[in-house]
Amino acid sequence: MGGLDYDTAKKLATGDAADRRFVASRTETQPEILYLLATDKSAEVRREIALNSSTPRQADMMLSTDADEGVRSGLATKIAALVPTLSADRVGQIERMTLQILETLARDRAVAVRGVMVAALKDLPNAPPTVIQQLARDLDASISGPVLRHSPILTDDDLLEIIAGAPEDERLCAIAERADVSVAVSDAIVQTEREAAVASLLGNASAQIREETLDRILDLAPKHEPWHAPLVRRPHLPPAAAARIAGFVTDSLVKVLESRSDLPVETRQAITQAVRQRLPAAKTAAAGNGLVDEEEAPKERPADRARRLHKEKKLTEDTVTMALGQGDRGFVMASLALLSGLPQPIVEKIIAGQSPRGVTALCWKAKLTMRAARQVQMRLAQIPPSNVLNAREGTKYPMTDDEMKWQLEFFGVE
Repeated sequence: MGGLDYDTAKKLATGDAADRRFVASRTETQPEILYLLATDKSAEVRREIALNSSTPRQADMMLSTDADEGVRSGLATKIAALVPTLSADRVGQIERMTLQILETLARDRAVAVRGVMVAALKDLPNAPPTVIQQLARDLDASISGPVLRHSPILTDDDLLEIIAGAPEDERLCAIAERADVSVAVSDAIVQTEREAAVASLLGNASAQIREETLDRILDLAPKHEPWHAPLVRRPHLPPAAAARIAGFVTDSLVKVLESRSDLPVETRQAITQAVRQRLPAAKTAAAGNGLVDEEEAPKERPADRARRLHKEKKLTEDTVTMALGQGDRGFVMASLALLSGLPQPIVEKIIAGQSPRGVTALCWKAKLTMRAARQVQMRLAQIPPSNVLNAREGTKYPMTDDEMKWQLEFFGVE
């Protein structure tokens, strides 16, 4: 049959189901006939109407709540495909109706219908924001996951709001796997301490993670084995972080870390030093278990090593933070005394006092950065994270020099 004239189409539209399906599928069928067939008793006819690009938008509106899932899925396929051609302001009647249909289908009770919407819209830069917001908050992770992972429409505020709602792991992992995850979003994911999500974040090479946040991850990492491999492979590892990682991962992962040629020289040196320190520690432990002779255990005491490094001008902040990561309290105590010029008993008194301000002032006196001061508070003084004194404006000490001096005077420092 060639072109479908009005009289023929009208006659076929009142015929049997096969004739009605045929008319419903033809793009040259007149709009009023297509509108009439949108209420046909046969779901197969209505499916053809839903797929027909010539169907009036008013008929599509009716079909968006059709009882048949296949009808709604077909309509979702057609309408979602129109999104790239919609005007940005969507001010015309057709555009407004199209948006309303999209919003209705995004709330559809059938996962299959919402899935059609997701497949078409998840990565479109001009997808309707209201539709994306609806899909991103869908409780079914098969719907919200791809949108959370890919949609450029979602802002950091949107993502932070969703994270604050404590979503299940699948949705949290999807956010962690987005391209170029921001610092704020990374911080929020790490604060959840959800093992799978943090592992996904660490495995995302484009995710931006602050050194302070990485330190927090490293504080928790020994108890979370799934984080170890992505930590070892994490790009741009700071020297102190790399050394800490080398202190708790398996020997096979240490070899992976050592073999990385993409890391800066200072980071590779820190790894080598950490591995060397790890070997004597293992040897000492073996000696304690009677596996090697006690005479073979290293003789240098932590305080002696600190004094030697200080004399050689090798007692640096990185050295101190590495020792913190390895739990070498004696070395860190001695180092703080040497770097601050304070007597060891005063240093021990400040640490034992567990005062966030006092410990911070001690680190300032030792000329450490605020980042290191935060680690000393948590790892050496055992101050709970919720009570730790944090940096001001990113890296600055949160007290004035006079306030620091007053804190030290409180502990008997003149």
